[in-house]
Amino acid sequence: MNFIEELKWRGMIHDIMPGTEEQLNKEVTSAYLGIDPTADSLHIGHLVGVMMLKHFQVCGHKPIALVGGATGMIGDPSGKSQERNLLDEPTLRHNQECLRNQLEKFLDFSSETTNGAELVNNYDWMKDYSFLDFIRDIGKHITVNYMMSKDSVKKRIASDSGTGMSFTEFTYQLVQGFDFLHLYRTKNCRLQMGGSDQWGNIVTGTELIRRIGGGEAYALTCPLITKADGGKFGKTEEGNVWLDAKRTSPYKFYQFWLNVSDEDAEKYVKIFTLLSRTEIESLVEEHKKSPHERTLQKVLAKELTCMVHSTDDYNSAVDASEILFGKGTTESLRNLKEDMFLAVFEGVPQHEISEIQSERGILDFLADDTGVFSSKGELRRMIQGGGLSINKEKVESEARVITKSDFLNGKYILVQKGKKNYFLVRLKS
Repeated sequence: MNFIEELKWRGMIHDIMPGTEEQLNKEVTSAYLGIDPTADSLHIGHLVGVMMLKHFQVCGHKPIALVGGATGMIGDPSGKSQERNLLDEPTLRHNQECLRNQLEKFLDFSSETTNGAELVNNYDWMKDYSFLDFIRDIGKHITVNYMMSKDSVKKRIASDSGTGMSFTEFTYQLVQGFDFLHLYRTKNCRLQMGGSDQWGNIVTGTELIRRIGGGEAYALTCPLITKADGGKFGKTEEGNVWLDAKRTSPYKFYQFWLNVSDEDAEKYVKIFTLLSRTEIESLVEEHKKSPHERTLQKVLAKELTCMVHSTDDYNSAVDASEILFGKGTTESLRNLKEDMFLAVFEGVPQHEISEIQSERGILDFLADDTGVFSSKGELRRMIQGGGLSINKEKVESEARVITKSDFLNGKYILVQKGKKNYFLVRLKS
């Protein structure tokens, strides 16, 4: 497979330095992409870069993921209106290990293959590099005029915020440029990839390689992902959509992709999946014939949830969605893991009780004990109208009793009034 052609039809190339494709066609090439280590999890904003590394490896080349331990201590000014918080080394090392665990779901780190992926941390070669050595060996090769010409620098200096830019951040492009030079020297790395906002920093690296050693290196960037409605990709009301299940549950992760617009789904299925061009074109045609079936969104949600989490998590998310939107059964409800169950019914009104007798009439339980209904008369009318369900099972008679066996996971009862009104009764532990 031709890496550049693969990225082109997927809409994943923004800028590419002349000679890049020729280099990749000539021989197996090493390329690196930097990843911000300021959290212990990747979020979906990182996925474009990760998928670039994935395609690079699939096409036979060697991917290097660089965790920016040193640059994470500085803060990249690109696209930022202010400086970020600086991290200590123990935190950075912890984050690095967590990121590696996530990257292993995408990249083959096997040392037995010639193009096995590698994870490096620029803190390892920067921590003992003295300031005097750095400005002597690196700083003299790049002029201030050259550094000032970068868009990321000009925007910050010209901003109205009044904060300006510290010398620390101003030197960021030199540090990133040195990363490229170091990897060029130690791992014969010839290409750096990143988002389009990184173009200036990447090119600084190719300049250092050319000016210091007379070598040839290349640059490639992908577009910054946007949403059709102009909103910021990967952001929800709760914040980032994370790859760590503890931060964003598999159910919420699945729902994010399931709910993207048709226009975004057609774009995202090319960027975030490994499906072939033929498969995607067929899916797009199928989707256009019956948009209400949301074919693209379903495929996108399945591919991403299985890749980032697991097939079991995907199946659970599908079952959970059917439960919430009316197609679930009592059995499927009982089969849900507690964390998935709580993710599905997050925000549903809850009524907590301290204990349950061995047997309690439903009228007393829902009207007196929990207050789900304001009166027994209202509850009777709901039962007679066939509008009440307990754990997705319709209540046929007011003689129904509630027992301990009704509690899901030993502590929850799901009450449904009509089609859409849910209430959760929770047994205090």
